Amino acid sequence: MSGENCLAGLKILDLTQFEAGPSCTEALAWMGADVVKVENPGVGDPGRSSGRTSGDKDALYFLQYNSNKRSVAVNLKDPRGLELVKNLAKKADVMIENFAPGAIERLGLGSDVVRALNPSIIYCQVKGFGTGSPFERNLAFDMIAQACGGLMSITGEEDGPPCKPGATIGDTGTGMLMAISILGAYVRRLRTGQGEHLQLAMQDSILHYIRNSFAYMERTDGKAAPRAGSKTVGGGNPPIGVYPCKGGGPNDYVYIYTSAANPEHWNRLLKVMGREDLIGNPNYSTPAARTERRPEVDALVSDWTRQHDKHTAMQLSAAPPFRRVR
Repeated sequence: MSGENCLAGLKILDLTQFEAGPSCTEALAWMGADVVKVENPGVGDPGRSSGRTSGDKDALYFLQYNSNKRSVAVNLKDPRGLELVKNLAKKADVMIENFAPGAIERLGLGSDVVRALNPSIIYCQVKGFGTGSPFERNLAFDMIAQACGGLMSITGEEDGPPCKPGATIGDTGTGMLMAISILGAYVRRLRTGQGEHLQLAMQDSILHYIRNSFAYMERTDGKAAPRAGSKTVGGGNPPIGVYPCKGGGPNDYVYIYTSAANPEHWNRLLKVMGREDLIGNPNYSTPAARTERRPEVDALVSDWTRQHDKHTAMQLSAAPPFRRVR
């Protein structure tokens, strides 16, 4: 990929496991950083066996988040192993860990120890909950972060219970935020020589990804954003959402979206559907009018999408002049 060696020379000591930390260091490794992953002797990162399909092969789950890294097996509870990692830390630009709260300190590799050995190091920690949180000692996985960070509260059908999104935003989403934080700290270190202690909570990362919900609350005097199914936060501007296509399979749907910021979207969709007769009709010409008649609008669009398979429907809805609208 473009810029694949832009981080050549950056040395990262990686004491992370599972996904939130490894996804961060993998992204940096893809850009050329030299990542040395420290693992437990014998078993390694627990992700190596998660979903393993063969006893002598690492699980694809592990490989997906640890490509382009080097690994070393070290017993961190052995004095010799601890000394080895300290020596690595002295030469590293970045050290990152995502152990259970307090574990890295008990091992003797807390930020005070490591930064005393290497004052310019960028020392990074990924935790479930932030320092000062009533839950800061709690463990967390992706789904816990999604629940406690509010993402599940805005996901699901309008009248249904909260639902966990399929993507692991709590894990990989946190990893990407930590990666950009490391890059920012690294640029400053190149300029000033200053090290850093970065901490990122998975719960806080989720809050970053649902900022549109806060905008909804501001518009509604603090009312919590509701679940909106496949629509955007607050329900969006009809038509919006998934509409059934020919075939009838579980994924035979197409996503149709018209922006409230550009009223011409609706008129161009009408042209694509062959319903120019509705252009200018006051029952549908404004977002507010369509919102009042959401079921009618959805039925109108569904009647058209059902005539085409999803690929054709997508091609038609993206064809000129429709696709030129941004």
